[in-house]
Amino acid sequence: MQSKKTILDIARECIEIERDTLHALTIHLEKPFELCVQDLYSSGSRVVCCGIGKSALVAQKIVATLNSTGTSSVFLHAADAVHGDIGLLSPTDFLCCLSKSGETAEIRIILPIVKNMGCKIIAITANAHSYLAQQADYVLFTPIQKEADPNNLAPTASTIAQMAMGDALAMSLLHLRGFTSENFAKFHPGGSLGKQLYLKVSDIYPQHGKPSNLTHDSLSSVILTMSKNRMGATVIIDEAELPIGIITDGDLRRMLGQAHKLDDIDAGDIMHSHPKSIAAESLAIEALE
Repeated sequence: MQSKKTILDIARECIEIERDTLHALTIHLEKPFELCVQDLYSSGSRVVCCGIGKSALVAQKIVATLNSTGTSSVFLHAADAVHGDIGLLSPTDFLCCLSKSGETAEIRIILPIVKNMGCKIIAITANAHSYLAQQADYVLFTPIQKEADPNNLAPTASTIAQMAMGDALAMSLLHLRGFTSENFAKFHPGGSLGKQLYLKVSDIYPQHGKPSNLTHDSLSSVILTMSKNRMGATVIIDEAELPIGIITDGDLRRMLGQAHKLDDIDAGDIMHSHPKSIAAESLAIEALE
């Protein structure tokens, strides 16, 4: 018999299952997690995240999050690890293994080698009694009642739990480290957020024209300067080239609307004294605001 569920019913059920999984995760977040974070923070060690299949994809995301928030991290695919890539590990590393079952064959193979090297092992697993959990120094338990897949096969709720655990790990380390928005910008110089956090006024203004006039310059000279630089304004400077005022397009229009004899007007007559200004070392976003 064909299911009467609509597409929206299926979608909501999927999200609700994953929501319930995350709620269960908060309940089971206990002392081992806290001890793990404290050990990682105090040691300053690198985190090597390892998995296979969908867990490998989640591990890569966790690595990216850790790196962008100040914790050095690399990805190690479990299948590649058994064929030589385990050589990237050093004794001071923490190996973070992601496996829902905790019985992944490739991870089982490398765990004794990793332990002999002296690395500490973090297990992110839904099976607290698995081989991985038994070998780990820290077990970050991610309990799963069921996957969102009706066949309970496709990794859905389990990968959501793994990713959330990785985020919790990264955010806890970020907090202990006192990681600021300025630190974040250093790791994201290409993004819009990074530009907001590091781009200064001094990085921008040398690339643009600096229209200026003296106070005794004629009105026609002011108009020519503004037209040439196309910035809608000219700064009025004194003999020492220090800014003392500004004339904008609006000032010109307001002046032309009044019955003045234009030949008698110079820059000093229509400028606004003490214009708003900002220091060169200020952030560009502050200047924009």
